[in-house]
Amino acid sequence: MQARISHTALLATLLVLLAPARAHDENTGLAPVGSATATSALNSTNNSNNGINSSAPRFPISDLSSPKTAKPAAKGAEDDAFRERDVWGRIRSGYAIPDISNELVGKHVNWYATRPDYIARTTTRASRYLFHVVTELEKRGMPTELALLPFIESAFNPQALSSANAAGMWQFVPGTGRDFNLKQDAFKDERRGILASTDAALTYLQRLYDMFGDWQLALAAYNWGEGSVQKAIKRNQAAGKPTDFESLAELMPAETRNYVPKLQAVKNIVANPAQYGLNLPAIDNTPYFTAVDKTSDIDLTIAAHLAELSVDEFKALNPQFKRPVITGDEQTKILLPKENADKFHLNLAQWGKNLSTWTTHKITSARESIGSLASRFHTTPDVIRQANNIPQKTALKAGSTILVPKLSTSASIDIPAEVERNAAVVFEAERERSSKSAKSSKSSYKQAASSEKSSKHKKRHKNDD
Repeated sequence: MQARISHTALLATLLVLLAPARAHDENTGLAPVGSATATSALNSTNNSNNGINSSAPRFPISDLSSPKTAKPAAKGAEDDAFRERDVWGRIRSGYAIPDISNELVGKHVNWYATRPDYIARTTTRASRYLFHVVTELEKRGMPTELALLPFIESAFNPQALSSANAAGMWQFVPGTGRDFNLKQDAFKDERRGILASTDAALTYLQRLYDMFGDWQLALAAYNWGEGSVQKAIKRNQAAGKPTDFESLAELMPAETRNYVPKLQAVKNIVANPAQYGLNLPAIDNTPYFTAVDKTSDIDLTIAAHLAELSVDEFKALNPQFKRPVITGDEQTKILLPKENADKFHLNLAQWGKNLSTWTTHKITSARESIGSLASRFHTTPDVIRQANNIPQKTALKAGSTILVPKLSTSASIDIPAEVERNAAVVFEAERERSSKSAKSSKSSYKQAASSEKSSKHKKRHKNDD
């Protein structure tokens, strides 16, 4: 009997010790990402809840609008992030914004699910940036599904520019960008920069959450503006109505009304892409890029060459640089994949040539045409136009500061920080200048004719006398 009691006590002790781990699995509903158990359990849960055939190419809206994952457990230490095999797993495990399920969610899931080529292009672009974005979210204790917001904003294209002049992956308009210290000048636009714009976007989103205490309202404010959301809340309060996102939706413009449902749709797809007949590219749970210090001005093409990257890939990681030369002080960083950063340092040490072939020139007179400048700096008008984004059939106004090829006398001189900060390129249509010139000539001709006529008239009077 004593032996039996000891055995039973031991078994009970083991069950107590194992209980927290088992409870964690039951609460999250998730096995380790990438395991057969996780895939099977997720498919089984979703299919039993929604009655959806995972091989079906199209889906009824009523089925698609429902959430596809259980709530995750709270995040642990930063080291826990690296337990996932890929970044998608980290995102899934950090979902924390309450789900919504309505007709709009179903509509947007259906839209994405029937466009696998669009999903493939967008997620391939996202693979460069997601590790960084998710890491920054986790540092701040923010919901990881916010990493999917650029999916809605820009399709993860840092060169995206909206009709409202919102730029970059996070789509900052110029004024809001300046509010969050995103520099915008003739040489760079940090609204497009991966590090700066992500930091600004997460800071802004956190501020909005602190203001409204609700992530769905914070997202609505990110799209519509906090003032607009506050007015909508006050209007519903005055009418004795609820002030949650769905209750305020009827007061919102269509874009904002669809904004949170779009994010929910992407959340559902990321939670279980196979259920919708989609594949997400595997994204290793390791940093895609590292920051490299820039020691002096360097041509963008030379930087790409030293890093052994294509110019397109270099620009994808460094989209904030607007000109063919990368200027700035020691705070200016270049982003490169780790392997290419090592190559960059090695090749830079062996380069032995000028790193920059560009300098600046200030236009002091309207008489300085692009053609005359090209001749003066031993290049072509097309090179000057392309380097400074000057459209065809336009002329530079006096006061403009433009890039021109370096002459031998300025080969080793960097562009001063003050020039970089204050440089502006202002141009006008050539016909406007021609018209002004013609008017000026016509006016001069009239003045001359009038003067001659007056002189003759005076002479006649003199002769008459």
